[in-house]
Amino acid sequence: MNNSVIRISIWVYLAIFFAYLLGPLVIMSITAFNSPSFPRATPWECLTFEWFSALFQDERILNGIKNSILVGIGTIILSVSMGLAGALMLTQIWPKLRATYYTIIIAPILIPGVVLGISTLVFWDRINRMLGLGADSFLSNGLFLTIIGQSTFIASYCMLVLVARLQRYDLALTEAALDLGATHAQAFRKILLPFMRPAIASAAVLAFLASFENYNTTTFTFGEYPTLTIELAQKVRYGITPAISALAFMIVVLTVFAALFNEANIKRKEVVAKARREGATVGEVTGGVKLPGFFTGNAAAVALVVFAIATIAVIGTATVYSPQQCIANVQEQKRLEIQQRIQELREQRKRDAEAKAAEEPKDGATTAPKPSNNSGFGGVFAPGTLQGGEEGTAPPEEEPSDNSGFGGVFDPGNIGGGSN
Repeated sequence: MNNSVIRISIWVYLAIFFAYLLGPLVIMSITAFNSPSFPRATPWECLTFEWFSALFQDERILNGIKNSILVGIGTIILSVSMGLAGALMLTQIWPKLRATYYTIIIAPILIPGVVLGISTLVFWDRINRMLGLGADSFLSNGLFLTIIGQSTFIASYCMLVLVARLQRYDLALTEAALDLGATHAQAFRKILLPFMRPAIASAAVLAFLASFENYNTTTFTFGEYPTLTIELAQKVRYGITPAISALAFMIVVLTVFAALFNEANIKRKEVVAKARREGATVGEVTGGVKLPGFFTGNAAAVALVVFAIATIAVIGTATVYSPQQCIANVQEQKRLEIQQRIQELREQRKRDAEAKAAEEPKDGATTAPKPSNNSGFGGVFAPGTLQGGEEGTAPPEEEPSDNSGFGGVFDPGNIGGGSN
């Protein structure tokens, strides 16, 4: 019972892990075949291949891919060379200094890419000024600066890969070659390099991938040579299209092809090695299956062929399939939905107006609204103020008041001596 629970837990964990790892790639790949102009997997509208066509018509993306490949090739050459030199030095240096040397070599990995980019730009600008070169010299060229800036930390990754391989190298092979009359260059070229070839290939792939996806360092050094990551970042600011999803899907497909090809090649080498050890042919080792040598008893090779056939079928479908009718139907459906929504809003407003009219008094008696006074003068200019009451009524008669200050001396009644 416990073993079953553990086994089920492991499978559940693997499912969650791969869903978390590959889920975004799957969703991104789906959006490359959906017709909306913004990348989305749902709701699904129409199957389309137009975004691949839009991708190959985007000059900026194509230029970014070209620059990324150029920078990647330069980074491979420089990083693998420095990594191999650093690995060889690590095995030859005095043992007490290896820890210090190793720390110094690994330090660029721990430095943020922004710092590396700024420091590369400032350093080579000062060198350019010291040499008296112009602003258009190769030291100020964005391609050169990007390769230098990326190689400063990618070389450390390459050195780690090469050191792991070099630790299994037997120095007695080099010593034997030297004793037999070979020079150091010959021993390095004919003995050490063939042994290091798998690690060099792995380091080259790692260097290219790290260079291809680098953004932080490249941001400060690209100049007139924006890479693919720079172009994609600039496109995000102004809105992206599913053409980016098409690019991501193509990268995923190429990665799967490379992985299957590598696995098939490794499996083929294992079969050949087993055949040589047992003194049998490849067909005998694989049970007599009569297939071409590369595919004999090789599941990865078969999967590679199936994947290639599926890709060719998709490409063939894309050349003859037209989504215009489907897109037109979707647009018509959207138009009908919009009209229906407008009609619903009109009916809702009509019902609200009828409900409001039903709430008003039905006897016809309406009360005249009182005039509001929002002048801010406190009713000084109201019509009733000048007449001492309500509008249209005469003010009551009042006895004349004497405010002259002479005590009523000039009162008309005082001249006649009183009443007659």
